[in-house]
Amino acid sequence: MDGEGRRVPRAEEMRGQAREFVARVTVRNRLPLDYSVASLRVVDFLIEGLRKGGRGRDEVAGALFGLGAYVGEVLVRRAGAVWVEFDESQRLYFGQSVGVRMPDGRVWNPLGKVVNCFDAAADSAEQSLQTFYLTLPGRSRRVA
Repeated sequence: MDGEGRRVPRAEEMRGQAREFVARVTVRNRLPLDYSVASLRVVDFLIEGLRKGGRGRDEVAGALFGLGAYVGEVLVRRAGAVWVEFDESQRLYFGQSVGVRMPDGRVWNPLGKVVNCFDAAADSAEQSLQTFYLTLPGRSRRVA
């Protein structure tokens, strides 16, 4: 549990979190969430829809977590990353307990990245997760 009584996710749970999120949001909608790099554009549109809905971050926290888990799983499946538990200094810096480690050793925070995209102005470069992936250093050259 974190300081506010919320359950803190573990690295080994994140693949299942992403899978559950995809199952939940695609049950009624035919969203192409297939863990491809192109599907990150769909995530961009979903975040934009949440932002335009006018609800605050706390009201959409569950959806943002699911989207962050999905983005992280795209990094795992397409860029050679692995889910990791952040150490104490990383938790303080990122504000999250888990993230991904790239093949070159760099760590990234997909859960926080999604929140940042939600919080960003509509015309901000921070907005696109597809662009984030395409410019991400440390990706594996081979796609799994």
